[in-house]
Formats: sequence, C-alpha cells, structure tokens
Amino acid sequence: MLFPKDTMTREIKDLSGIWRFKADPGNEGREKKWYKEPLQDTILMPVPASYNDITQDAALRDHIGDVWYEQTFRVPRTWTGDRIMLWVGSACHHAAVWVNGVEAASHKGGFLPFEADITDIALPGQENRVTIVVNNILNWQTLPPGRIKTFDDEKHPAGYRVQEYFHDFFNYAGIHRPVKLYRTSRLHIQDVTATADVQGGTGIVHYTVECSRPEGEVRLRLVDEAGIEAAAGKGSSGHLRVENARLWKPLQAYLYTLHVELLGPDGQLADHYQLQVGIRTVKVEGTRFLINGEPFYFKGFGKHEDSDIKGKGLDQAVNVKDMNLLKWINANSFRTSHYPYAEELLDLADREGIVVIGEVPAVGFTFFNYNDKVYTPDQANDETLAHHLEVLSDLIARDKNHASVVMWSLANEAATFQEEAVPYFKELADTARRLDPQRPITIVQWPLPDKCKVAQFFDIICVNRYYSWYQDPGALELVEHQVEWELTNWFRNFQKPVIMTEYGADAIAGFHQDPPAMFTEEYQQELLTRYHNVFDRLDFVIGEHVWAFADFATKQGITRINGNKKGVFTRQRQPKAAAQMLRRRWAEMGEYPVKTGAAEIIAGAEK
Repeated sequence: MLFPKDTMTREIKDLSGIWRFKADPGNEGREKKWYKEPLQDTILMPVPASYNDITQDAALRDHIGDVWYEQTFRVPRTWTGDRIMLWVGSACHHAAVWVNGVEAASHKGGFLPFEADITDIALPGQENRVTIVVNNILNWQTLPPGRIKTFDDEKHPAGYRVQEYFHDFFNYAGIHRPVKLYRTSRLHIQDVTATADVQGGTGIVHYTVECSRPEGEVRLRLVDEAGIEAAAGKGSSGHLRVENARLWKPLQAYLYTLHVELLGPDGQLADHYQLQVGIRTVKVEGTRFLINGEPFYFKGFGKHEDSDIKGKGLDQAVNVKDMNLLKWINANSFRTSHYPYAEELLDLADREGIVVIGEVPAVGFTFFNYNDKVYTPDQANDETLAHHLEVLSDLIARDKNHASVVMWSLANEAATFQEEAVPYFKELADTARRLDPQRPITIVQWPLPDKCKVAQFFDIICVNRYYSWYQDPGALELVEHQVEWELTNWFRNFQKPVIMTEYGADAIAGFHQDPPAMFTEEYQQELLTRYHNVFDRLDFVIGEHVWAFADFATKQGITRINGNKKGVFTRQRQPKAAAQMLRRRWAEMGEYPVKTGAAEIIAGAEK
C-alpha cells in the first residue's frame, strides 16, 4: 500500500483534527446502526490520538469495547470522475468505516494502515460524513493477544469484566494516525517496490511497478539530492544503474528520489508517484552484520510510541525530538518494539540514517514459565497464525522500501520452547524470506538457549534478559557471570551473531543512593555498565539495545509506579544519569567496537 502523497497527479485532504466522539459502553451502536445518522450526544476528540487520556473520565480511560468517531468533509468538485480513496493510518485494534451510512471498509490489526475506495459513495462538491467505529478488545486471535475475564461472584457486580493482556505497555486505543482523503486517476499506480545492490562504485536499483490496468507506459527517473537525474528507465520492471552512487549509510543518509510516471494510452500523464530510495545492502556473514559490506554494531534502544496526553497518537514534534535525542546520545538504531511504528517516523529514520529493526506486534505470546502452554486449540491456534501471517505480509508490503529498515523481527518473547512453536514459526520465517529475500530475519527470545526450538530458522539471535532485576534482584555482582554464561551458550548452540535487544532496570528520576540500590539512577547506570563489560569481551555480540529509550505508560499494577521507568529518558524526554553514561560510551566506541578476550570462547564454541 502506497503512503498517500501529493504528486504531479495526486491530491490529498487531511481529515485529521477535532472529530465528534462517543463511547459505546453497551456495545449497542452497531446493532442500532448509529452510522446511518449523525452521532448524538458526542464529545470532542482529537485525531490522531489515543482517547484514553484526553478526558477526566476514568471509565473512558479503561473502556472495553467500541467507540465511535465522526467527521464531515467535502470532496472537491474537480475530483469528479476520479478514484477517491479514504486512508486510515492506524486504528487500535479493529475498525469499521462507513461513508454517508454505507460501509466502506473493515480492518483487523491496530498498527498498520488500511484504505477504502469510496468513489461510488462520496459526493463531489457536497458535504459527506465518515463514521469510524474502533474496538480495543484483545483475544488470542489478535496481535497482541489478550483475553476478557468476566467475574461471576458476589464480590463483583453482575457482568463485571476486565481486559487482560500479557504485554507490558498500556493498551491505548483510538485512531492513532492521520485519516486522509486522496484522489488518483482511474488508471493509476498501485504499488512500487525498489531494492538496491552495489557493484563496485555502481548502485543498482531494481524496481517493480504494479498498475491498475495493463495498458499504459511506465517511465522512471532517479534524481539525486541536488535534483540531477542519475538514471532513467522504462517498463513495469527492470533496474536503474547509478554510476558513482552515493550510498545510504548509518548516520550518513543519502536519498535519491524515484519518480514513477504512468502514461495512458493517449500518451498523457495518468499518474505520478515519488519514492525516497536509499542505495545500500544488508547481509549477515559469519558473526557480523554488514551494511554496504561494512560491519555494523547496533547501538540504541527498544522504545515505544508513547507520550503524555496523546498516548500512541502520532506526534511529529515528539518524533523529531526522539531523533535528536538518538543522535545526541550517539545511538544509531532502534527496534519498533513491539509493533509497527508510524511510517512518518520511518521517513525520519531514512533521512537521519537511523537503522531500524521492524517488528510484528506479536508480543505477549508467553506466560514466562515453561509449564503453561500458549499454542493450544483455544489460544494461539491456526486462526492466530493466519492473522500473524497477514500482519507480517502487510508490514513488509508497507515498509519494504525504507532504507532504514534492515531486518524484520517476527515476534517478541514468544513461547519458543514449545514443540508447537516449531511449525508456527517456520511458516512465518519461510513467508518472510519469500516476501523479502533482501533482509535478514530474527525473533526476540525469552527462553534460555537450551530451551529454544526455533532459533535455527533465523539469521540473528536477539535476546531479552533482566539479570539483577527480574532474576536475582539487587545482585549486581552476578550480572557479568550470568550474562556471559547465557550469551556464550546462545552462540555455542546456534553459531549465529547475537544482539541483546533488551536489558535494563527501572530508575525513578531523582532517586539516588550510593552504594546503588534498585530504582535509583545509580543502580540503572551500574547495571548497564556491567552488561557492557560482557559485551565488550564477546565479538559475536553485534549490538546492544537498552530497554528502554524513554519511560512509558503501562496498565496499573503493583510492579509499576505510574508506568515503566526503565527509560534512560523520562517520558518527557529528560535524561537520567544512564543517558549521560551511554552518550560517553557510544562516542568512545566509534562505529564498530574493538572486542577483547572473546577468541577463546569462540574457539571453544566451534569445537
């Protein structure tokens, strides 16, 4: 799906702003067909934004089920006869759309866009009404999974229920990304795929263009940042050769613009789309991750789309701030934990040269013990896998052209110790490789290395571990022994490079104690330092992503103090002591660290 853009032939109307909003605590609106008439008894609600923190109503913050959004818009009369599309960037977690009371689309999955062709519904030159119902219920057939627990005892009111979920971030809901209206001609470009290769000093851009109908001619121009044409071609597939190509590199981004033009049978321009293209290659070779043939070491974070008031709503000010903080702290990468982020953020990563691991929203697929089963007929089953495959396919289709995205993560902390996980994740891995042979794939592990049954399907071992926090809390003296023991065993068992994708400790800003004690800034800094001492000895470790970039909201519970405080920045993006330490470490490390003391360990693993 192409991101809506203004081009030489396309036009956009952004419907973001203040919408009319109505909660549906009885979940009766669909049955009563609220979409047939303008909503009654509404309140104001911004789009994009999570609705949970906008009002002073605790019931809305913790609402379970449907909510309704409504907006009116005008289609320009000049769009008469053209194809008119309504695009929704994200609606958590299920949505249905009506235009003028007529159903236009429905969608399952809260972190990827969907669109509806409303050409035959919208009335050009007149006022139109769009109604969107959004449902936030999670079950075992959604990503992420969850379950509704209903109480049937005297201590709770009749019918009392709660939404249970197994991931550690708040279940924000609503229309989280913009809603846009755009027009194209009936003969139009449906999709563009661009991949790159490098041969000496020559960059090669392979392309495929899909069009709505076979008639017409496709022309392409690749333009450099100075506006000078670097290559040109014709046809719906082929390649463009760029002599003396400027490569896209981490923290040194260079982007070409690919102009795709579709000419109609009369030779006139029917459609035009432009795409930012970075010429770069990625490859896993031995114990190294290579970008443009050069070893790359991941320095950065897991993070969240999360900010005050707007929740998971797109906020470009926050996005730009986060990019500036990543550069300030000398990071070069992040993982979209634990779901696809807004494409607007990936555009920024493309421009800034920030490397991204793109992740499917498969988080919460374990109960953090080896006894409770996850893959069962009434939990993670064939329907779950079908949806998982659908979301994976949609993610790759959306983000395949972003130079910043160098690897796909197919799940976070899944129960990969179960036998049933083997066919489940093999099918996912095979699908990812078929859809995108260019990028490596991974899965973020929770089980210990002797328990995991699926790592052989992936290119990189990614590990989350919290020694001296969830395991042996407070015992900083154990960190180095435990981390080295585990990472060495991952390498011995699977002979693949390792990234520590999560490690860290909660630190409440302003809490201090020396010697370090849990929840203080000193403890967070000391724990990270001891992990780093191990990473610096193991040359099969190719990355460190601290958990987390910034503090974020979680559901209420006795293990969380107004959210997760593992950020090295506060939720308001102010640095803790650990941020200053990381800034110094990553600056001194340079582009690729010099490892010491790993040769004997690796030799032992190979034996």
